Amino acid sequence: MTTIAAVAIPRRSITLDLRAVKIVMQRDLIRTYQDRTRFVSALVQPLLFLFVLGSGLSSLTKGSTGPIDLRTFMYPGILATSTLFTAMFSAMSIVWDREFGFLREMLVAPVRRSSIILGKALSGATIATLQGVLVLLLGFFVNVPLTPGLAVQLLAEVFLLSFTLTSLGLAIVSRITQVQTVMGLMQVFLLPLSFLSGALYPLSNLPTWLGIVVRLNPLTYAVHPIRTAVFDRLTLPDSVRAQLNPAITWFGWSVPTAVQLLLVATIGLTLFVVAVAQFQKVE
Repeated sequence: MTTIAAVAIPRRSITLDLRAVKIVMQRDLIRTYQDRTRFVSALVQPLLFLFVLGSGLSSLTKGSTGPIDLRTFMYPGILATSTLFTAMFSAMSIVWDREFGFLREMLVAPVRRSSIILGKALSGATIATLQGVLVLLLGFFVNVPLTPGLAVQLLAEVFLLSFTLTSLGLAIVSRITQVQTVMGLMQVFLLPLSFLSGALYPLSNLPTWLGIVVRLNPLTYAVHPIRTAVFDRLTLPDSVRAQLNPAITWFGWSVPTAVQLLLVATIGLTLFVVAVAQFQKVE
């Protein structure tokens, strides 16, 4: 005689959704910890930009940067863009999960799909911010007056940027099935976002077309607050400050830092909603 055992499937609830967010985050963090080589290797680019490119170009730009070292000027932009690759590629893990079948197991769980995407977005932002901590420490070597208050402010802004970038990556890859396709798309997005953000050059005296493109780049509104936070701690002549860190303007209106950060947060939440909508269609 065959006995059929009853299986009780729990109903969806906020508690289960929060547990799903925690498990997704925990899994990604453990995977990153086990792959520490990739985590540390991501520091190669910031080191090259700061200590090779920055030192090499400092002799050419000494007259235009005044009393500030070129590496000090570049530091905020490099801190911001160092999270770009880590955050975007953290979103790629969803494609790996699909290829290896783990995603299907998550999809049949009695939780909302938005909780899975939220877990991915938060884990990507956390991993990128943890890497940002290592880049933050480089400030001691390039004359940045790091204090606990400044460090907390910079890391909060980096986390906000990382969440937005991870959400962008998730919105792109949610329905892609091949890693090769993702790699190509990421390159299309990463390089323009990085080079058109003002991370490596001041926003003053730009050609008209470049100034317009830079202001249309969402990453600009994360780089500028980070640079402003650093420059506020530096003792500089007003002329040098205006030349190296001019205010972002819209039709003559100087955009406050709070508005810039609110814009980044709004874009991040919008991209998160788009990623959830795309993920709902995954079968």
